[in-house]
Amino acid sequence: MRHWAFELLILGCIAWAAVAGAQQALPSPAQVAQAEAQVQAYRAQYGLNPQVLQFMSEIARAKLALGQVTAAQDYARQTEQLCRQELQRRAVDAEPRLPLALGGAIEVRAQAMAENGHRSGALALLRGALKEYRNTSLQARLQKNLNLLILEGKPAPPLVEQQYLGPKPPPLSALRGRPVLLFFWAHWCADCKHEGPIISRLESEYRSRGLVLLGPTQRYGYAAYGEPAAPQAELQYIDSVRRQYYGNLSNMPVPVSKMNFERYGASTTPTLVLINRRGSVAMYHPGVLSYDQLRAEIEKVIAPPAASHTQAPHRETRTLH
Repeated sequence: MRHWAFELLILGCIAWAAVAGAQQALPSPAQVAQAEAQVQAYRAQYGLNPQVLQFMSEIARAKLALGQVTAAQDYARQTEQLCRQELQRRAVDAEPRLPLALGGAIEVRAQAMAENGHRSGALALLRGALKEYRNTSLQARLQKNLNLLILEGKPAPPLVEQQYLGPKPPPLSALRGRPVLLFFWAHWCADCKHEGPIISRLESEYRSRGLVLLGPTQRYGYAAYGEPAAPQAELQYIDSVRRQYYGNLSNMPVPVSKMNFERYGASTTPTLVLINRRGSVAMYHPGVLSYDQLRAEIEKVIAPPAASHTQAPHRETRTLH
Protein backbone atom coordinates (compact mmCIF):
# COMPACT_ATOMS: atom_id res chain seq x y z
CA MET A 1 0.00 0.00 0.00
CA ARG A 2 1.43 3.42 -0.91
CA HIS A 3 2.17 5.72 2.03
CA TRP A 4 -0.32 8.35 0.93
CA ALA A 5 -3.07 5.77 0.56
CA PHE A 6 -2.33 4.44 4.03
CA GLU A 7 -2.50 7.95 5.44
CA LEU A 8 -5.88 8.63 3.86
CA LEU A 9 -7.25 5.33 5.17
CA ILE A 10 -6.10 5.93 8.73
CA LEU A 11 -7.30 9.51 8.73
CA GLY A 12 -10.67 8.29 7.49
CA CYS A 13 -10.85 5.80 10.34
CA ILE A 14 -10.00 8.19 13.15
CA ALA A 15 -10.97 11.60 11.78
CA TRP A 16 -12.81 13.66 14.37
CA ALA A 17 -13.05 17.31 15.36
CA ALA A 18 -10.37 18.54 17.74
CA VAL A 19 -12.64 21.26 19.08
CA ALA A 20 -13.47 20.63 22.74
CA GLY A 21 -17.06 19.62 23.21
CA ALA A 22 -17.62 18.42 19.62
CA GLN A 23 -18.70 15.01 20.84
CA GLN A 24 -20.86 14.38 17.78
CA ALA A 25 -17.66 14.14 15.72
CA LEU A 26 -16.05 11.37 17.76
CA PRO A 27 -15.02 8.18 15.93
CA SER A 28 -16.84 4.96 16.67
CA PRO A 29 -15.06 2.12 18.51
CA ALA A 30 -15.20 0.14 15.26
CA GLN A 31 -13.40 2.93 13.39
CA VAL A 32 -10.68 3.09 16.02
CA ALA A 33 -10.27 -0.70 15.97
CA GLN A 34 -10.02 -0.61 12.17
CA ALA A 35 -7.39 2.12 12.33
CA GLU A 36 -5.38 0.14 14.87
CA ALA A 37 -5.50 -2.97 12.67
CA GLN A 38 -4.35 -0.97 9.64
CA VAL A 39 -1.44 0.50 11.60
CA GLN A 40 -0.36 -2.97 12.67
CA ALA A 41 -0.57 -4.28 9.10
CA TYR A 42 1.36 -1.32 7.72
CA ARG A 43 4.03 -1.62 10.39
CA ALA A 44 4.43 -5.36 9.68
CA GLN A 45 5.00 -4.63 5.98
CA TYR A 46 7.03 -1.41 6.07
CA GLY A 47 8.46 -1.21 9.58
CA LEU A 48 8.34 1.60 12.13
CA ASN A 49 8.59 5.25 11.12
CA PRO A 50 7.43 8.65 12.44
CA GLN A 51 4.30 8.50 10.29
CA VAL A 52 3.17 5.28 11.97
CA LEU A 53 3.99 6.73 15.39
CA GLN A 54 1.91 9.83 14.71
CA PHE A 55 -1.10 7.70 13.80
CA MET A 56 -0.56 5.59 16.91
CA SER A 57 -0.72 8.71 19.07
CA GLU A 58 -3.94 9.73 17.30
CA ILE A 59 -5.43 6.31 17.99
CA ALA A 60 -4.50 6.64 21.67
CA ARG A 61 -6.19 10.04 21.73
CA ALA A 62 -9.31 8.61 20.09
CA LYS A 63 -9.45 5.81 22.65
CA LEU A 64 -9.31 8.37 25.44
CA ALA A 65 -12.07 10.42 23.85
CA LEU A 66 -14.24 7.30 23.74
CA GLY A 67 -13.73 6.75 27.46
CA GLN A 68 -11.34 3.81 27.03
CA VAL A 69 -9.03 5.36 29.59
CA THR A 70 -6.89 2.35 30.53
CA ALA A 71 -6.54 1.22 26.90
CA ALA A 72 -5.62 4.76 25.87
CA GLN A 73 -2.98 5.01 28.59
CA ASP A 74 -1.44 1.66 27.63
CA TYR A 75 -1.42 2.48 23.91
CA ALA A 76 0.06 5.92 24.58
CA ARG A 77 2.80 4.39 26.76
CA GLN A 78 3.66 1.94 23.98
CA THR A 79 3.76 4.78 21.47
CA GLU A 80 6.02 6.86 23.71
CA GLN A 81 8.43 3.96 24.13
CA LEU A 82 8.62 3.49 20.37
CA CYS A 83 9.18 7.23 19.91
CA ARG A 84 12.11 7.04 22.31
CA GLN A 85 13.59 4.28 20.18
CA GLU A 86 13.40 6.61 17.20
CA LEU A 87 15.09 9.34 19.24
CA GLN A 88 18.17 7.15 19.48
CA ARG A 89 18.60 7.69 15.74
CA ARG A 90 17.47 11.30 15.28
CA ALA A 91 16.81 14.54 17.16
CA VAL A 92 13.25 15.18 18.25
CA ASP A 93 12.78 18.03 15.76
CA ALA A 94 14.73 16.48 12.89
CA GLU A 95 11.41 15.95 11.08
CA PRO A 96 7.85 17.11 11.85
CA ARG A 97 5.96 13.89 12.64
CA LEU A 98 8.05 12.51 15.48
CA PRO A 99 7.46 15.43 17.90
CA LEU A 100 3.74 15.28 17.09
CA ALA A 101 3.70 11.58 17.92
CA LEU A 102 5.75 11.93 21.10
CA GLY A 103 3.84 14.99 22.31
CA GLY A 104 0.52 13.29 21.65
CA ALA A 105 1.58 10.15 23.52
CA ILE A 106 2.73 12.08 26.59
CA GLU A 107 -0.42 14.20 26.45
CA VAL A 108 -2.72 11.18 26.40
CA ARG A 109 -0.79 9.46 29.19
CA ALA A 110 -1.10 12.52 31.43
CA GLN A 111 -4.78 13.10 30.70
CA ALA A 112 -5.59 9.42 31.26
CA MET A 113 -3.73 9.47 34.58
CA ALA A 114 -5.64 12.57 35.66
CA GLU A 115 -8.97 11.02 34.68
CA ASN A 116 -8.10 7.92 36.72
CA GLY A 117 -7.50 10.11 39.78
CA HIS A 118 -3.68 10.07 39.58
CA ARG A 119 -3.28 13.84 39.24
CA SER A 120 0.07 13.92 41.03
CA GLY A 121 1.43 11.29 38.65
CA ALA A 122 0.20 13.27 35.67
CA LEU A 123 1.89 16.42 37.00
CA ALA A 124 5.14 14.53 37.57
CA LEU A 125 5.03 13.08 34.06
CA LEU A 126 4.44 16.48 32.44
CA ARG A 127 7.03 18.30 34.53
CA GLY A 128 9.62 15.65 33.78
CA ALA A 129 8.88 15.78 30.07
CA LEU A 130 8.93 19.57 30.08
CA LYS A 131 12.36 19.52 31.67
CA GLU A 132 13.59 16.91 29.16
CA TYR A 133 12.17 18.59 26.07
CA ARG A 134 12.49 22.27 26.95
CA ASN A 135 13.59 24.38 23.98
CA THR A 136 12.06 21.94 21.49
CA SER A 137 8.76 22.10 19.60
CA LEU A 138 7.19 20.03 22.40
CA GLN A 139 7.55 22.76 25.01
CA ALA A 140 4.31 24.66 24.38
CA ARG A 141 2.24 21.48 24.10
CA LEU A 142 3.59 20.09 27.36
CA GLN A 143 3.04 23.43 29.08
CA LYS A 144 -0.54 23.50 27.80
CA ASN A 145 -1.30 20.18 29.42
CA LEU A 146 0.39 21.24 32.63
CA ASN A 147 -1.63 24.47 32.61
CA LEU A 148 -4.87 22.51 32.16
CA LEU A 149 -4.15 20.86 35.51
CA ILE A 150 -2.68 23.71 37.56
CA LEU A 151 -3.01 27.18 36.02
CA GLU A 152 -6.56 28.08 37.03
CA GLY A 153 -6.53 29.86 40.37
CA LYS A 154 -2.84 30.78 40.01
CA PRO A 155 -1.39 34.25 39.20
CA ALA A 156 -1.36 34.88 35.46
CA PRO A 157 2.15 34.66 33.97
CA PRO A 158 3.40 38.04 32.73
CA LEU A 159 3.42 38.78 29.02
CA VAL A 160 6.41 39.86 26.96
CA GLU A 161 5.31 43.15 25.39
CA GLN A 162 8.43 44.66 23.79
CA GLN A 163 7.22 44.00 20.24
CA TYR A 164 3.60 44.51 19.36
CA LEU A 165 1.03 45.47 16.74
CA GLY A 166 -1.80 47.92 17.30
CA PRO A 167 -1.93 49.94 20.53
CA LYS A 168 0.89 49.49 23.06
CA PRO A 169 -0.09 46.61 25.40
CA PRO A 170 -0.14 47.41 29.11
CA PRO A 171 1.61 44.95 31.45
CA LEU A 172 -0.76 42.58 33.22
CA SER A 173 0.41 43.98 36.55
CA ALA A 174 -1.00 47.38 35.56
CA LEU A 175 -4.40 45.81 34.85
CA ARG A 176 -4.92 44.47 38.36
CA GLY A 177 -8.46 45.35 39.39
CA ARG A 178 -9.85 44.76 35.89
CA PRO A 179 -10.85 41.47 34.23
CA VAL A 180 -8.66 40.56 31.25
CA LEU A 181 -9.29 38.29 28.27
CA LEU A 182 -6.24 36.91 26.45
CA PHE A 183 -6.94 35.77 22.89
CA PHE A 184 -3.93 33.78 21.61
CA TRP A 185 -4.18 33.59 17.82
CA ALA A 186 -2.07 32.74 14.77
CA HIS A 187 -2.02 34.27 11.31
CA TRP A 188 -2.71 30.88 9.69
CA CYS A 189 -5.49 29.83 12.10
CA ALA A 190 -8.99 29.45 10.60
CA ASP A 191 -10.55 28.79 14.03
CA CYS A 192 -9.08 32.08 15.26
CA LYS A 193 -10.80 33.93 12.42
CA HIS A 194 -14.05 32.18 13.40
CA GLU A 195 -13.59 33.26 17.02
CA GLY A 196 -12.76 36.85 16.12
CA PRO A 197 -16.34 38.16 15.72
CA ILE A 198 -17.33 36.46 18.99
CA ILE A 199 -14.44 38.15 20.79
CA SER A 200 -15.31 41.49 19.20
CA ARG A 201 -18.98 41.26 20.21
CA LEU A 202 -18.17 40.35 23.81
CA GLU A 203 -15.47 42.99 24.13
CA SER A 204 -17.91 45.68 23.02
CA GLU A 205 -20.56 44.41 25.44
CA TYR A 206 -18.26 44.25 28.47
CA ARG A 207 -15.82 47.09 27.81
CA SER A 208 -17.87 49.51 29.89
CA ARG A 209 -17.75 47.04 32.79
CA GLY A 210 -13.98 46.99 32.76
CA LEU A 211 -13.04 44.06 30.47
CA VAL A 212 -9.62 44.45 28.82
CA LEU A 213 -8.70 42.46 25.71
CA LEU A 214 -5.17 41.49 24.66
CA GLY A 215 -4.39 39.35 21.59
CA PRO A 216 -0.94 37.72 21.81
CA THR A 217 0.48 36.16 18.66
CA GLN A 218 3.88 34.95 17.43
CA ARG A 219 5.99 34.33 14.36
CA TYR A 220 6.07 30.88 12.78
CA GLY A 221 8.75 31.41 10.16
CA TYR A 222 6.41 31.61 7.18
CA ALA A 223 3.76 33.83 5.64
CA ALA A 224 1.09 33.31 2.96
CA TYR A 225 0.81 29.79 1.47
CA GLY A 226 3.48 28.54 3.87
CA GLU A 227 6.26 30.46 2.11
CA PRO A 228 9.32 30.99 4.34
CA ALA A 229 9.53 34.55 5.60
CA ALA A 230 12.18 36.61 7.38
CA PRO A 231 11.11 37.98 10.80
CA GLN A 232 10.26 41.49 9.58
CA ALA A 233 8.45 40.21 6.49
CA GLU A 234 6.38 37.83 8.60
CA LEU A 235 5.57 40.61 11.05
CA GLN A 236 4.25 42.69 8.16
CA TYR A 237 2.20 39.74 6.99
CA ILE A 238 0.77 39.20 10.48
CA ASP A 239 -0.25 42.85 10.52
CA SER A 240 -1.96 42.48 7.15
CA VAL A 241 -3.91 39.46 8.45
CA ARG A 242 -4.83 41.43 11.57
CA ARG A 243 -6.17 44.29 9.48
CA GLN A 244 -8.01 42.06 7.00
CA TYR A 245 -9.62 39.52 9.33
CA TYR A 246 -9.71 41.27 12.70
CA GLY A 247 -10.76 44.76 11.68
CA ASN A 248 -13.34 44.89 14.48
CA LEU A 249 -10.49 44.28 16.92
CA SER A 250 -8.25 47.10 15.66
CA ASN A 251 -7.99 48.51 19.21
CA MET A 252 -6.75 45.17 20.59
CA PRO A 253 -3.06 45.32 21.59
CA VAL A 254 -1.18 42.42 20.01
CA PRO A 255 2.07 41.44 21.77
CA VAL A 256 4.26 39.41 19.40
CA SER A 257 6.42 36.88 21.23
CA LYS A 258 7.06 33.14 21.12
CA MET A 259 7.77 33.26 24.86
CA ASN A 260 4.15 34.22 25.62
CA PHE A 261 2.96 31.08 23.82
CA GLU A 262 5.46 28.96 25.73
CA ARG A 263 4.49 30.40 29.12
CA TYR A 264 0.80 29.86 28.48
CA GLY A 265 1.23 26.61 26.58
CA ALA A 266 -0.69 28.00 23.63
CA SER A 267 0.10 25.13 21.25
CA THR A 268 -3.60 25.14 20.32
CA THR A 269 -4.98 28.24 18.62
CA PRO A 270 -7.03 29.93 19.63
CA THR A 271 -6.27 29.64 23.32
CA LEU A 272 -8.55 31.75 25.52
CA VAL A 273 -7.51 32.83 29.00
CA LEU A 274 -9.62 34.85 31.44
CA ILE A 275 -7.88 36.66 34.27
CA ASN A 276 -9.93 37.92 37.21
CA ARG A 277 -9.60 41.28 38.93
CA ARG A 278 -7.04 39.87 41.38
CA GLY A 279 -4.74 38.89 38.52
CA SER A 280 -5.40 35.14 38.81
CA VAL A 281 -6.34 32.83 35.96
CA ALA A 282 -10.06 32.08 36.15
CA MET A 283 -10.37 30.16 32.86
CA TYR A 284 -7.81 28.43 30.66
CA HIS A 285 -9.29 27.03 27.45
CA PRO A 286 -7.33 25.74 24.43
CA GLY A 287 -9.72 25.84 21.47
CA VAL A 288 -12.78 27.74 20.34
CA LEU A 289 -15.74 28.74 22.51
CA SER A 290 -19.18 29.79 21.38
CA TYR A 291 -20.57 33.23 22.23
CA ASP A 292 -22.77 31.79 24.98
CA GLN A 293 -19.96 29.69 26.48
CA LEU A 294 -17.46 32.55 26.61
CA ARG A 295 -20.06 35.04 27.81
CA ALA A 296 -20.89 32.75 30.74
CA GLU A 297 -17.21 32.61 31.69
CA ILE A 298 -16.83 36.40 31.44
CA GLU A 299 -19.82 36.86 33.72
CA LYS A 300 -17.93 34.96 36.42
CA VAL A 301 -15.05 37.47 36.44
CA ILE A 302 -16.84 40.70 35.58
CA ALA A 303 -18.43 41.20 39.02
CA PRO A 304 -16.87 43.89 41.26
CA PRO A 305 -14.16 42.63 43.65
CA ALA A 306 -16.47 42.37 46.65
CA ALA A 307 -18.73 39.96 44.78
CA SER A 308 -16.08 37.90 42.98
CA HIS A 309 -15.20 34.36 43.99
CA THR A 310 -12.11 33.62 46.02
CA GLN A 311 -11.19 30.47 44.15
CA ALA A 312 -11.61 29.47 40.53
CA PRO A 313 -13.61 26.24 40.26
CA HIS A 314 -11.90 23.06 39.16
CA ARG A 315 -12.42 22.49 35.45
CA GLU A 316 -12.54 19.24 33.57
CA THR A 317 -9.40 18.23 31.68
CA ARG A 318 -9.85 18.61 27.94
CA THR A 319 -8.49 16.31 25.27
CA LEU A 320 -6.97 18.29 22.43
CA HIS A 321 -4.17 18.36 19.93
